[in-house]
Amino acid sequence: MQGTVIKSTGSWYQVKTDDGKIYSSRIIGKFRLDGKKLTNPVAVGDRVELEIEAVQEETALIRKILDRKNYVVRSSPRKAHHLHIIAANVDQAFVLNTIVQPNLKQGFIDRFLLMTEPFDIPTYIIFNKVDLYGEDELYTYAVLEDIYQSIGYETLLISAEKGDGLDKIKEILKDKTTLISGHSGVGKSTLINSLQPQLDLATFEISDYSGKGQHTTTFAEMHELDFGGSIIDTPGIKSLSFINMEPEEIADNFREFFEVANQCKFSNCKHLNEPKCAVKKGVEEGSISELRYMNYVTLQEETANQNHWERNRDL
Repeated sequence: MQGTVIKSTGSWYQVKTDDGKIYSSRIIGKFRLDGKKLTNPVAVGDRVELEIEAVQEETALIRKILDRKNYVVRSSPRKAHHLHIIAANVDQAFVLNTIVQPNLKQGFIDRFLLMTEPFDIPTYIIFNKVDLYGEDELYTYAVLEDIYQSIGYETLLISAEKGDGLDKIKEILKDKTTLISGHSGVGKSTLINSLQPQLDLATFEISDYSGKGQHTTTFAEMHELDFGGSIIDTPGIKSLSFINMEPEEIADNFREFFEVANQCKFSNCKHLNEPKCAVKKGVEEGSISELRYMNYVTLQEETANQNHWERNRDL
């Protein structure tokens, strides 16, 4: 029997079979991803083979993970040298942001894209809470829109609470499996509730003291959309690190860097201190965003601080 993982709660998984039944399932044996250690061997979106354990209790064993067409993975925030799969088999992704309440962390956008770019997963950069934006916030959005749309990412301005821009969101979501992610407090649950009111997901106000959001989603879960498709909701992400990636992988997945890298003097150019670097020339001339480049340098520095042995000894 085969099915799709629709919720992950740690050691147990909710699996919806192809005939529409849902089984609480657990895994048997150890699963790895390309030989690397995982905190969660099975992810929401995975297609799996089940063996029914108890019909009355509706429990089952996951015997096999079917081939994935893609997956979104990050370094585990809790367990050193392990990877955490956020979702599998997605058609596209939304990275949800706000410019205020909570304040924008632009570097997070580039870190998120570093997870979706390796599999060429179409990613939409969405800015929520436009109803709270003044002139300064709208200018910030215009700058970011110019940066990201110039390199092929679509940006959208919405208000999940007021309904602004939701018709366009529904068009994009229809008949697709979409991963949605972002910092706590940016309005993921509010957006999903606006699209699918019957789900009635819990939401909380932004803390006046800290200006930060609270985690309202504890586990990753897939929700079906009545207008077609499904959305994978994920817990709010505080930070993203990529010690599992080599420096050249980071460079290759900044798409505008990759496009000009063959013009660098050195074939193994990391676009940092090397002479006659086409990427640095692009930054100087303004054809490559200085903001994106600064985020890239930060990522490379983080990776360098974890020497190769430390990054690979337990993989």
